[in-house]
Amino acid sequence: MAYFAQIDEQNIVTQVISISNQTLGEPENRLPETEPIGQAFIADVLGLPGTWLQTSYNGLFRGTFAGIGFTYDQIDDVFVSPYEPVPGPDEA
Repeated sequence: MAYFAQIDEQNIVTQVISISNQTLGEPENRLPETEPIGQAFIADVLGLPGTWLQTSYNGLFRGTFAGIGFTYDQIDDVFVSPYEPVPGPDEA
């Protein structure tokens, strides 16, 4: 599966959807080639408007898997969690 995050005008993630790897032409295609294929599928086949960016479930690119409420940082090309990390026992 490939995952795409919709971002609003403030670069906040509003939803995340999955698209089959077969739809994107994988394994022959990989990011960055798969992103415009997925964006076209979302717009033309699914009819969903907006800005969609591919995100990695394993965090292999764009920092982390995008979740609703995350912010997309255009400068660093990463998704940023809105949550503060919970300190571990040695960090308290």
